[in-house]
Amino acid sequence: MEVTGNDWLLEQPRAAAATERILQAAASLIGRRGFDDFSIHELAASVHCSPATIYRHAGGKAAICEAVVVRLSSRIVNAVDDAICDLTGHERIVVAVSVALHHLRTEHIVQQLLRSSNPKTRRWIETSPIVTGIATSMIGSDRHDEAAAQWFVRAVLALWHWPASVPGTEREIIERFLGPALSA
Repeated sequence: MEVTGNDWLLEQPRAAAATERILQAAASLIGRRGFDDFSIHELAASVHCSPATIYRHAGGKAAICEAVVVRLSSRIVNAVDDAICDLTGHERIVVAVSVALHHLRTEHIVQQLLRSSNPKTRRWIETSPIVTGIATSMIGSDRHDEAAAQWFVRAVLALWHWPASVPGTEREIIERFLGPALSA
């Protein structure tokens, strides 16, 4: 028999609390160890439960990793949206890229994801509708332009991977090349 009401101590459904605790622990482990070295057994030990409990509440490794990325992506998208809500065209692109780069460089989970040498992880970055959706949102396109979104992702990742060594150069690159290319 499954209990569906709120737990008197947690003030929320027990299953939701378990899933939340599991995903928070997974994010912490992934941020420290990376996606490639993350394991269900280590996660189970960190939240003091069995692997079966992990699978029951949060799914397998792939589902947990995706949930962690979706949550992080949502935080980044919200930060970008807050920064660009009143902007259009060229200025929107410049600010979106700058804010996104800040988060890409400061979020441990993102760094682990982008540094992964696992071909499956790299392929996921290239083909994920989550990544394409984020890019489309930042571009501000009313239509779903897969090629523009993919180009945008690659351009931002190139800036992340090879940051400019001279202050102001990166902003100039964004203003001169990315802004005009995507706001046209």
